[in-house]
This record gives sequence, C-alpha cells and structure tokens, in this order.
Amino acid sequence: MPIRREHRGFYPIDWPQLSAVIRFRRAGGRCEGCGRPHLQRVACLQDGRWFDAATDTWRDGRGRILRSRMLLEDLLYTVRFTRVVLATAHRNHDTSDNAPGNLAALCQRCHMIHDRPEHQRRRRFTLFSRKAAGDLFLGPYPWA
Repeated sequence: MPIRREHRGFYPIDWPQLSAVIRFRRAGGRCEGCGRPHLQRVACLQDGRWFDAATDTWRDGRGRILRSRMLLEDLLYTVRFTRVVLATAHRNHDTSDNAPGNLAALCQRCHMIHDRPEHQRRRRFTLFSRKAAGDLFLGPYPWA
C-alpha cells in the first residue's frame, strides 16, 4: 500500500526492506490473517470464502478449510476473482512502533477489516468537518 506523503515521516528510511522481511520471510508470501498467497488470482465469494489452488480446497475468511460442501448457487452467481497483494500493517495502528511483533503481513481484505474502526472514525470526522464548514460559511447545507 502506498504511504501518503504527509505520513512518510513516521516510517523509517528502510521501510521497504522491513516490509519485505515481514511479508516474505516471516509470512512466507501468505496473508497472516487468512492465508491467501501473494500475487495470485484467487476465486472469492462475498462472505470471505476463497479457493486455495495449492491444496485444492475452499477456505473460510480466516483461512480454515471448509468441511461442508459448496452449493452450486454460490459458485454460479457470486464467484469473483481477485489478485492478492500483501501489505505490512501495524497491529496497534502506531506507525512509529516497528517491532516485529507489531507488524503483520495482510492481504487487502484483512487489512481493510483490521483498519475498519480507523476508517469509520475518519469518515465521521470528515462529515462533521463538512457540516461545521457549512455552519460557518454557507448557511444551509448545499449538499443535503
């Protein structure tokens, strides 16, 4: 994941090398949340289930092998293919804490799930800021 320009100062100079060590040496090129392989096309369902071609099995959103059989309706209508890209995430959301125990190799889906509370907080702040700007400068809200 690209780092925003205003956040680059929080990351160490050797962040690309540190990220590569976490993603490929420690995690072995697989997501530590669900086990999806890096840079592979994976068949996914909307609820997080995905097909692991290496073991020829379906797995759930956490990477566990499914014991039940897949329904034909699931496979016909909701299968989509995604290309998995691993990124290194901070478990405690503190970009200055680069201890190996605080870093995790996550795919896009797991990274978004991990960052969901922060994204919700930013969304609320943005909406609040827009409403406050409308109160100060525009009067009634033009976008409502």
